[in-house]
Amino acid sequence: MNLYLVQHGEAKPEEEDPERPLTAKGRKEAGNVALQLTGAGIKPFEIFHSPKLRAIQTADIFASHFHVRAVQMEGLKPNDDPKIACDFVQSQSKDIMLVGHLPHLNKLASLLVAGDEDADVIAFRMAGVVCLAKEEKWRVAWMLTPELL
Repeated sequence: MNLYLVQHGEAKPEEEDPERPLTAKGRKEAGNVALQLTGAGIKPFEIFHSPKLRAIQTADIFASHFHVRAVQMEGLKPNDDPKIACDFVQSQSKDIMLVGHLPHLNKLASLLVAGDEDADVIAFRMAGVVCLAKEEKWRVAWMLTPELL
């Protein structure tokens, strides 16, 4: 099973717009990364995202490229307990994508890979994707960031 972890794209500052929608750069970078993944044959079965607008918009961009649905999920907000998402991920058998925020994504990846949510194992980037692969245990398989495209 592959788990694709995506930090939302660049969003407007809260003082400019409290809803924090994606900037034009954030939309473009998310689209470029999604296009690259599609070209590489990557296609999650389903995409799950936090209820925050910037995550919804990022998930929708990826979903439109992959032709899969994006579903809102509790437990993916910035300060949510990563054990909630960890339990959900462990219950899945198909490749899925989670679109969320820091510090949550970092804590989740650390919990899955190192067994310690404070291990700080990934340097996430906005609109970047980290692929964790599970065979006997979770490992970092690869990472794609907008800067690489």
